[in-house]
Amino acid sequence: MKKEYDKNFYVVKAEDVEKHFDDNGFSKTELLPGVYDGGIRSYKCFLKPGCSVKPELYADKTVVIFFGKGEGELIDCDGTHAITEVAFYVPYLDKEPYEIKAKEEMEFVFNVVEMNQWDKAAYDAWHIRLPYFRLHSECTQYIQDCKGPNTEARMILCPKWMGRVLVGTTRANGEGTVEKGHPAVHQWNYCLGNSDFHMSVGYKEKGEMETVSQKAGDWSFIPAGADHDLVSDPGKEVYYIWFEHFTDEEKFKPGKEQ
Repeated sequence: MKKEYDKNFYVVKAEDVEKHFDDNGFSKTELLPGVYDGGIRSYKCFLKPGCSVKPELYADKTVVIFFGKGEGELIDCDGTHAITEVAFYVPYLDKEPYEIKAKEEMEFVFNVVEMNQWDKAAYDAWHIRLPYFRLHSECTQYIQDCKGPNTEARMILCPKWMGRVLVGTTRANGEGTVEKGHPAVHQWNYCLGNSDFHMSVGYKEKGEMETVSQKAGDWSFIPAGADHDLVSDPGKEVYYIWFEHFTDEEKFKPGKEQ
């Protein structure tokens, strides 16, 4: 059943995310609950200095973690990964436990993605080797015509690496992304660094665009189809992780070309 959205975008500001630390110094709060019913739930997490957490493991769900702020380390079957910059992690379902330790207060987004029959079939046919950890600087840069000439973009998860999700980053000063709406994918954005930019979403041909300011720690959701510009003024930074989910599930079954 197709979801009919009544808004062009949804935003939660960083300062509006409540922190509820448990006895282990860990806080986890759902972002924009109830907005998207397509099988993804995202949580803003905080971990106090010197504390650690062993996240829940899932046999039938994909987890994608965006480490946005604060240094620490992640320990898994491959050893100890130093988190010294923006970083990304996809655990090996429920097969390998992992632990996150904070050297300073850490902020990260914990995304849980349900795997339906098409996702499971695609995963069984082909997926990247898990667990998967990457620092931002280790990820491949790409060029896209909707981004400014001095905008840096990096690919984190490519199409079909892990079912229907894609992840990348965009970073620039005084420019950014000016993109025509893509009806095939929904998009979330997690603002990083010293972000201070404008996000405009809507339908340009109809003269219907709404603009909101975005800063580090903010989170937004843009339903499939709407045009979207994420651009900073001169001297200001635009820096965000974009996270997309394909709407057409059947295209992802093995042997089906997009």
